[in-house]
Amino acid sequence: MALNKHITDSAADSKKKTPLWLKTLPVRIIIPVAFTILLFILTIFLIIIPLLEKNMMNGKREGIVHLTESAWSTLDFFYVKAQNGLMSHESAKHQAIQQLQQLKYGPEQEDYFWINDMTPRMIMHPYRRDLEGKDISAFKDPAGKRLFVEMVNTVKKNEAGFVDYLWQWKGDANKIVPKISYVKGFAPWGWIIGTGIYVEDVRQEIFTITRHLTYTCSAILMVFILLSAYIVWQGTKAQKERITALAQSKLREKQLLQADKMTSLGILVAGVAHEINNPATALMLNAPNLKKAWAAFIPALDDYFKIHKDVRVCNMPYPDLSRRIERMLAAMEDSAARIKRIITDLTDFSRPPGTDMDAETDINLVVTKSLDLTHSILKKATHHLSVDLEAGMPKILGNAQRLQQVMINILVNAGQALENPEQFIHVKTAYPPGSPFVEIEVIDSGPGVHPHDLKKLKEPFFTTKRDHGGTGLGLSISEKIVYDHKGMMEFASEIGNGLAVKILLPAGRK
Repeated sequence: MALNKHITDSAADSKKKTPLWLKTLPVRIIIPVAFTILLFILTIFLIIIPLLEKNMMNGKREGIVHLTESAWSTLDFFYVKAQNGLMSHESAKHQAIQQLQQLKYGPEQEDYFWINDMTPRMIMHPYRRDLEGKDISAFKDPAGKRLFVEMVNTVKKNEAGFVDYLWQWKGDANKIVPKISYVKGFAPWGWIIGTGIYVEDVRQEIFTITRHLTYTCSAILMVFILLSAYIVWQGTKAQKERITALAQSKLREKQLLQADKMTSLGILVAGVAHEINNPATALMLNAPNLKKAWAAFIPALDDYFKIHKDVRVCNMPYPDLSRRIERMLAAMEDSAARIKRIITDLTDFSRPPGTDMDAETDINLVVTKSLDLTHSILKKATHHLSVDLEAGMPKILGNAQRLQQVMINILVNAGQALENPEQFIHVKTAYPPGSPFVEIEVIDSGPGVHPHDLKKLKEPFFTTKRDHGGTGLGLSISEKIVYDHKGMMEFASEIGNGLAVKILLPAGRK
């Protein structure tokens, strides 16, 4: 009896000594949630980010392999032409060098190919012209690696492979960063062709993702700490209030965890999507060559299948297969032509504008090129872009490049004005009967502009997007360009009903 009484008294003393916060604090909730957050953070930083970095690097490695193979096929194309007597070997080498020297790729069109021989001696390098024609066997990167000798050894051993080293950042000789290149030998001429990726690109993207994840996790932890303090404070109240507070905290915890998952998923998907890069350069290089090769094969195939009429290829008759391949080759050429057209438009637009204001200018062509250059911006801004270009428009006298600048400013402003992709942008041209002006109109269904601000749109430095980096110069400069063309720019808007911008330019002759 005495022993039982002692045990009972000890249990009672233990309950009395238990702090109030331990009774009220929902430990069974906080510990699993904290452990979940810890596991989440460890998963992000120890598994997902390293895996993402590995996948990014593998994707870039695979990309430069395809690019190098495509450039190698260019060398082979000219070599075959020389072998067939269509040109001399010296002329073939010269034309191959010229074509690859002008070939650039990447988001800023600054990534490049270079060629050296097995000596090694530099044959061609777009950014290091000072090395061309020189013996580079003793050339070392800042870490002391004889990178070109290593490239030669890689080609001798495996015909192709990766080499890592330190190199200048594209055209900036003062910035030295790690680089990984893929090189491949071209045995007939004793050349090595290569291109590479900058490790700094991947690291910067990973750093951006890591920073966003850190901010997100920190915010969630802060909210969780504040929520826990609130629960502890509520636990000191009456039992009914404590039960209500615990129920609310559980609901909030579920909401926070779901929000955390959605935020993290959005960041990861955005990072992966940013790395998807379609190697369109291979299409541009190989489509014409493939079409020529197919055209050369057709006579021999026709003769063969005249004799073997019952033979099927890919489970279809030869005539059907031939037509299908011709359609596929045509589609490849069309894609390559579109790439070339976009690059040409960008080059034309970046060229310094001339002072000629009397050139015959096709307004529909100006609008089309402006839409091509702003395609990526407008595609993100709206799912409903419509274009209505009137046929038979008269030419105007003016400067197409400066008018293109006006159109790009207006189209970008329209895209930025939209609040969601379901809103629309409509672009049209017209030449009303009897009117001395041709018209260009851009209409968006954004929030519109207040009547008080509508009068100020053409004033220098006036902008409704100051907090988002707007300078207020785009429409002011556009107004000046239109005025120089003896034209007018008009605005019409209602709050909630979007903005319409109309450009009137004096019609020339058809």
